[in-house]
Amino acid sequence: MANHSHTSAPTEAIRLKINGADQQLQVETWTSLLDLLREQLQLTGTKKGCDHGQCGACTILLDGKRINSCLTLAVMHDGSEITTIEGLAANGELHPVQQAFIEQDAFQCGYCTPGQICSTIGLLNEGKAKTLDDIRDLMSGNICRCGAYNNIVKVVQEALERSQSA
Repeated sequence: MANHSHTSAPTEAIRLKINGADQQLQVETWTSLLDLLREQLQLTGTKKGCDHGQCGACTILLDGKRINSCLTLAVMHDGSEITTIEGLAANGELHPVQQAFIEQDAFQCGYCTPGQICSTIGLLNEGKAKTLDDIRDLMSGNICRCGAYNNIVKVVQEALERSQSA
């Protein structure tokens, strides 16, 4: 029989700004950013879908850019700014993209919606989408099992048009 000793897991101190709040955290070195958010910080709006970076349910904004939080270790982002779905509303008002998802009925079950919304905001920040095909291509990493794609694309298209006219 193998001898399994119970040693403490290696941890590292990191500082993150999460949804506008500075956080000093002690994390196990192999903890994904997704698991840190969901399990340690109870920010469960970010969903765990495939845990392999293929579905986009875990999409968050890291320094304004969209990333799959399941594919990156928390310790790699010491000093970074993270925005999750919980950090988008301000002063009791939904973020315009959140409001647009409601107005356009761009969700059914809602499981992928936080990742879709964060991905939409990240796409707008990137400034790369110019056409409908660009939108479809750049949002293709976010999967919706219910098939609400047409309305999601409408939201992204309208948000893109608003940002270009602003």
